[in-house]
Order: sequence, then structure tokens, then C-alpha cells
Amino acid sequence: MEIITGVERRRRWRVEEKLRIVAETERPDACFAEIARRYDISRGLLWNWRSQVRRGKLTPRPASGFLPVQVVPEAAPDLPPRLPLIRPSKPSSGSDGRIEITLPDGSHLQVGNDVSLAALRRVMVALRG
Repeated sequence: MEIITGVERRRRWRVEEKLRIVAETERPDACFAEIARRYDISRGLLWNWRSQVRRGKLTPRPASGFLPVQVVPEAAPDLPPRLPLIRPSKPSSGSDGRIEITLPDGSHLQVGNDVSLAALRRVMVALRG
């Protein structure tokens, strides 16, 4: 028997924890009720998380990281750039956080701050190939 002597507060689960727990339910020998009991959560909440994962609503956050960038001055045409030149685009009145990427072949790509790292990486790989 558990006696609660204060105000019970709602636990906050990190996305990574939710995904790890839901992944346990996908194992062939998993017992849904046992997993819920082990983490002291209701089966309904676990079912909700599982549904969110299957609908794509609960996904891992993209890992933040750095991409290699080489800044090459425009006045050096005799040295071909090895990596894309990245510079801020012309400032606008709202400062929308856009950057411009100039590839070695001269093509330009403008990207806003709403583009995910994974999407930008896919575009860059496609443009290189």
C-alpha cells in the first residue's frame, strides 16, 4: 500500500524516455501491462505514447551538431572551394534567420531556420551527387 502525504505532481517524461519505453512494448515477448507496471504508468498512457509513435507525432528530436564549413573570400577565383560557402543572406526587416549556401558549381541555396538538420543534410547529399 502506498500512502501519499503531499500534493502528487505529474511526472514529466523526456521524449527519449517515452521512446525507449514504447520500444520495449514492440518486443515479441513483451507484456504491455508488465511494462506499464515497471515504470509506474497507466496502460492508457503507454497506449497513447505507442499510438503517437505510430502516427509520427512522437519522434526523436534531431541531434544538434555542426557541419563542416569553409569560408572562402569571393576575390580568390583561382582556388576552387572544397566545401560550400555559407554566408548570411541580405538582412530583411524581420530578420527571419535565413542563410544562403553557395556550392562550388555556383548554384545557390537559401535555407530558413525552420528547416531541420536532417532535411538540409538530405538536400546537401543530393546536390553533391
